[in-house]
Amino acid sequence: MSFAMVPSAIAAGGGATHSMAPDLGDEASLQRGMKLFVNYCMGCHSLEYQRFSRASEDLGIPEGMMVDNLMFSSQLRFNDQMHRAMREEDAEVWFGVAPPDLTLEARLRGADWIYSYLLGFYRDPERPFGVNNVVFPAVGMPNVLEELQGVQELTCPEEEREHAQGRECSTLSVVSPGSMSTQDFEAAMFDLTNFLVYVGEPSRLQARSLGPKVLIFLLVFIVITWLLKREYWRDVH
Repeated sequence: MSFAMVPSAIAAGGGATHSMAPDLGDEASLQRGMKLFVNYCMGCHSLEYQRFSRASEDLGIPEGMMVDNLMFSSQLRFNDQMHRAMREEDAEVWFGVAPPDLTLEARLRGADWIYSYLLGFYRDPERPFGVNNVVFPAVGMPNVLEELQGVQELTCPEEEREHAQGRECSTLSVVSPGSMSTQDFEAAMFDLTNFLVYVGEPSRLQARSLGPKVLIFLLVFIVITWLLKREYWRDVH
């Protein structure tokens, strides 16, 4: 059995435990993040305030590629919102409550929380789906990314116990590897979190592209204004 340690200790009890800096300028990362969301999250979670066509335009994904590879229902159209595949009534039967829409999740909880949550699942036989989460204790969903990450367990190495000083100590360790290495999985979760940050405020991409143009315009305007001022003052004197 392979046994790989996650690079940082994670304290149980909730709260972001990893940090990441979203990079909305990394188009490839956003594309990979959307692919992960559609393949692993969209069966249960929707993005009601985002349209396939908007994502296609913003992320540089051709319409044909979007339709063929990221829209799995024949009932969906290119300009449709990103609805989940699961019916709400079925979700309530299976989970007790319909999984939430995630369009504004990054704005609500922040990128660090989402990134930590995605990395924070571990095996817990006492939970209905056999897993728990160090960021969201008693989580009510399965770890759909387990095939990529592998199975994690809470452990408390002896050296950590010695320095715990009465505090609860918990480290996540991969005890059964998935199809990705720890580093690759963390990179994939960065991409997924990055995509959710974009979805929460798509206009930020446009703002980034307009920013340099506005600065150039202001610079040119300042030069023209200064030249006009010099000309007017020449007549005054």
